[in-house]
Amino acid sequence: MLILLPPSEGKATPERTQSLDLARLSFSTLSDERRRLLSAEQLAAPTLPARLLYTGVLYAALDLPSLPAVAQRRFVIISAQYGAVRPGDRIAAYRREIDAKRWRPLLEPVLSEAAGQGVILDCRSATYVAAWRPAGKQAQQTAHVAVVRERVGVRTVVSHNAKHTRGQVARFVATLSEQPQSVPELARLVAGAFDCELTEPDREHAPWQLTIVTR
Repeated sequence: MLILLPPSEGKATPERTQSLDLARLSFSTLSDERRRLLSAEQLAAPTLPARLLYTGVLYAALDLPSLPAVAQRRFVIISAQYGAVRPGDRIAAYRREIDAKRWRPLLEPVLSEAAGQGVILDCRSATYVAAWRPAGKQAQQTAHVAVVRERVGVRTVVSHNAKHTRGQVARFVATLSEQPQSVPELARLVAGAFDCELTEPDREHAPWQLTIVTR
């Protein structure tokens, strides 16, 4: 199973520690593009594992560092600076908006391979979804998480709280003892902890939508 995350604007400040080693990052085929985007200062900057570097609302709810190693291996974080990283990859802090068009042809083969035939839980925002959209059979195995708030029968899209909820859902799914083999099976398991609705794709190569309803 693969769980896709966006990065966060909030990042920890690495203290004196080892500098960036591109050869040790996951998805080595992205190294050339990473090198083109990194300045000499960034290459020499101190690093932290990605699970500690990102500190936004989603990551506070997810609490990656407290998850067992087997659960952490289910995550891939999409990054404007590094393309895609795993929680254990040591990276330097950065500020960059993602160029989805630039990264898309590079991410497609590596993320398609990482996902394989398993279920994909997509917790990314639209900006980062554009960098890689699962297609074909992988799209049929993908559930994109949406969050709405319902008050007196009226539903509204939320932003800040949506990130928190996505983090909670990602943590729940990562720690499931039963691994779902399909999106409907995933939705059934999530429904045991969240009020959720599953919507089938409305077009070819589109993902399912797993809507979490908060009240």
